[in-house]
Amino acid sequence: MPHSHNPKTLHVATTSSLGPVTPEEASLLEKLDFTRLPRHVAVIMDGNGRWAQKRHLPRIAGHRSGTQSARITIETCARLKIEALTLYVFSVENWRRPQTEIDFLMALLREYLRKEMPLLQKNNIRMRFLGRIAELPVGVQNDVRDAMEKTAANQGMVLCVALNYGGRAEIVDAVNAILSEHHGHGRSNKITEEQLSRYLYTDGLPDPDLLIRTSGEMRVSNFLLWQIAYAEIFVTETLWPDFNRARLLEALLEFQKRERRYGGIREGAPSDEKPARAAGN
Repeated sequence: MPHSHNPKTLHVATTSSLGPVTPEEASLLEKLDFTRLPRHVAVIMDGNGRWAQKRHLPRIAGHRSGTQSARITIETCARLKIEALTLYVFSVENWRRPQTEIDFLMALLREYLRKEMPLLQKNNIRMRFLGRIAELPVGVQNDVRDAMEKTAANQGMVLCVALNYGGRAEIVDAVNAILSEHHGHGRSNKITEEQLSRYLYTDGLPDPDLLIRTSGEMRVSNFLLWQIAYAEIFVTETLWPDFNRARLLEALLEFQKRERRYGGIREGAPSDEKPARAAGN
């Protein structure tokens, strides 16, 4: 993987890199270990519709308000020197929504890409898009390509936008790409996990260490199914438009409390214990 540097010794953030902070944020930052942050954070941004409904507003008001939470999350993760952030913006299942809502979401995305470009450049963020981009409206495809080109030289955090994305669709696309390449070369080798990973949309990025889901739903919703195999999952009742910097810092603190064993045993366990071969941690 190209991101082979050790985040413990290189590019470690400090509290000052976040700029002015509230008393609540300062209290959370005091407890945070900047050398043990996740390399890749993935977010299922859920609850825009319920947020609007609670306020007797149309659903689209929730989506618009959610862009502010996205801005805060993107800028905070970039300043904390997190390597990659993936936001679940539009799933392959979202095409079942009313056409007016789909049209609004696509227009909102295009507006966001244009308006946020100075912020992305200022924070040295490189953009990637994960999903079946070729099936999106032509205007959206053009803006996606433009955003990637404009940020291609940036060396900071990689911001991945999952757009027309589905975890199962991604795996199917990867397998089909491998099959077509093998067919062309007359090969019939067995496929390995490493090989499949290279054909996923996230090729070259570390797998997410932390998956955040807002609005309290306890499911992964077909998001990064392959990549989140060992991710720590943090679910908060907070609806996405209310997800501010303090809530993000809480998620990072919770991540640091977890003991990550990857199916093995913790260091220092009695020597007669054998590493677990079971699927769970």
